[in-house]
Amino acid sequence: MVNDALNALTRDLEVQARELGFCAFGVASAEEDPERAARLDSWLAAGMHGSMEWMADRAHHRRSPQGLWPEARRVIALGMSYAPSADPLALADAPEVGRISVYAQGADYHDWVKKALKNLARWLVSEADRRGLGPAGVKVFTDTAPVMEKPLAAAAGLGWQGKHTNMVSRDHGSWLFLGEIYTTLELPLSTEGRDRCGSCRACQDACPTQAFPAPYRLDARRCVSYLTIEHKGPIPEEFREGLGNRIYGCDDCLAVCPWNKFAETAHRLKAFLPRAELTAPRLAELLALDDAGFRKLFSGSPIKRIGRDRFVRNCLYAAGNSGNAAFMTQVSALRDDPDPAVAEAAQWAARRLQASPPRGGEDPVASTAIP
Repeated sequence: MVNDALNALTRDLEVQARELGFCAFGVASAEEDPERAARLDSWLAAGMHGSMEWMADRAHHRRSPQGLWPEARRVIALGMSYAPSADPLALADAPEVGRISVYAQGADYHDWVKKALKNLARWLVSEADRRGLGPAGVKVFTDTAPVMEKPLAAAAGLGWQGKHTNMVSRDHGSWLFLGEIYTTLELPLSTEGRDRCGSCRACQDACPTQAFPAPYRLDARRCVSYLTIEHKGPIPEEFREGLGNRIYGCDDCLAVCPWNKFAETAHRLKAFLPRAELTAPRLAELLALDDAGFRKLFSGSPIKRIGRDRFVRNCLYAAGNSGNAAFMTQVSALRDDPDPAVAEAAQWAARRLQASPPRGGEDPVASTAIP
């Protein structure tokens, strides 16, 4: 009788999840998986987490859901689609603009996923109690807690971790925001996702900074997303040319995945639609941002958390890679910026532009200002 009630509750929970905007749903065990924990330990021991000290500091919590919350019995793994309608690689040859990762072109997913998770958790607690299965304990997480989101999502059957280490779904490709509800309820387990990468190595070959020492293994210290978002101070020179015009994150390994042909934008929430001013922002306008302008432009965006200095630093690397000497005036103006990383990036960009051969084309400064 209890099992039947838990099965029925889980079916209804999935229906409720989809009404709240989640397009992927599954249930995994909260117990420690020795193989998963060993992979984490090996990755941290190799220093591949770079300066993300919190990964190591709370590894004991990250190793398993029960390491974070001993009372947990199940993990409800959920996904929201942010599948793009345009090709994320389309601006690779447009050096006058900056490339922002698809996930950051719309509203901050943390806010939307967390709100939906809380609503779903409240429904679960209420329904479990109403059906005589409570009291149910719950905790919700999305991205900001010591949770191994991608392995748990794979264990819950949302998909599998591809060779780029990100989630891949047969239905949604590489474009899923993940969230979790830890619960004390012993809900029925979903079938674990099966690896379907086969012999494909498109994601490995696409990486501009060779951040994959082996399939299924990412060295964050070489990853463009890590370098442009998490890394503080000057980015090592060996990676700067590889950044191209990427100024926040990188979609290359995700965008080339052949499973994306099944992803449908119909599942994407309106909140994740790209803001027009962030789809192809002109570097000249971004280089002119002061702190107030940065905060205004990126209000409600996940980009806001890295701050003006780190963002302008990234834009200077892109300007230096552009080969367009018309950027020289703006670049030179930043060589004495109060932030040392910005000033150093401006000096590097100026040297690159001075060494670039003359080229024609549009003046990057002669454009409409960002609203």
